[in-house]
Amino acid sequence: MTRTIIGSLGRIADFDVQPYDVARTDKESWDTGDYIVAEVTGEATEFYRIEDTSGDMIPVTAGDLVIGALGHRAATLEGVGTWTEVEGGKMHCLTNAGLLGVFTSISAFLPRPITLDYRGHVVRDGAKVCMSHFALRSSYTGFEVPTVLIVGTSMSAGKTLTGRLIVKELVGLGLTVIGAKLTGAGRYRDILSFRHAGATEIVDFVDGGLPSTVVPEEEFRAAIRPLLCYIGERHPDFLVAEAGASPLEPYNGAAAIDELGKHIRCTVLCASDPYAVVGVQQAFGLEPDVVCGPAANTSAGRDLVRKLADVPAFNLFEPDSLPGFRGILRDRLGVRFPA
Repeated sequence: MTRTIIGSLGRIADFDVQPYDVARTDKESWDTGDYIVAEVTGEATEFYRIEDTSGDMIPVTAGDLVIGALGHRAATLEGVGTWTEVEGGKMHCLTNAGLLGVFTSISAFLPRPITLDYRGHVVRDGAKVCMSHFALRSSYTGFEVPTVLIVGTSMSAGKTLTGRLIVKELVGLGLTVIGAKLTGAGRYRDILSFRHAGATEIVDFVDGGLPSTVVPEEEFRAAIRPLLCYIGERHPDFLVAEAGASPLEPYNGAAAIDELGKHIRCTVLCASDPYAVVGVQQAFGLEPDVVCGPAANTSAGRDLVRKLADVPAFNLFEPDSLPGFRGILRDRLGVRFPA
């Protein structure tokens, strides 16, 4: 019996409880966010796993079917790809969440990605089923939530780890926190870690109907504003918001920061190295309150961040760093930690 695995980009949809059909559609009518069904092909590598709607990683083999969504990815360290380059129905999983397209550039250090054959679009009553059909909406029109913003100089710079710790610290003070990931390429695991750290609720751009935020800026803003209104309606004490990779990458990080605007109370920059801190400062004009991530792994790195950028840096894996990091949160957010 053929298995069908719903990728985590389908977690906002109702495919597990409502029937649907599968119909082949000419590529001229394809678009970002379309849900499609594709068949896994090729010999399995360690990458042959799909993140399902609960966040579990499910091993897949040739013949399995995957429900995913067409989209784009532009990851600095792993791969770049897009659905627009699909030819003859041959495609890749651009992320394990079921972001589907073709890699046009991929790191030589990665195993071969999942290969698939297009079987058809998910349809109902003859019409395509798209992520935007399930996008979160809110009638609330305000957003006044004080926000901790986490940005990075690249992917894998420690943003999610840092966000998880911040959520845990604030929740430990009896405060209500919503965790959000506003930019990136769809994976559920990142914001799930915010929930595990104690966040009352978690939301991301997938809830806004986007498979990734490599989309035109106006499309991104139209999707992200209802998310912020939804958060505002719940009146949490704080929002801890991860803005994916660097604001200079094509994920609309700059637009996300602009949408949060004056409500940003503390900016944490997760940097790959001390010189990257300076690069973001000079290229984007971002002045972080604190630096974390690999740039702060050693005392030499932290000293160099201070020398080059005049910003404190903390290695959050070191218990001795916690008092200083709490001091930054106390000063910027007005919270009080136990003595």
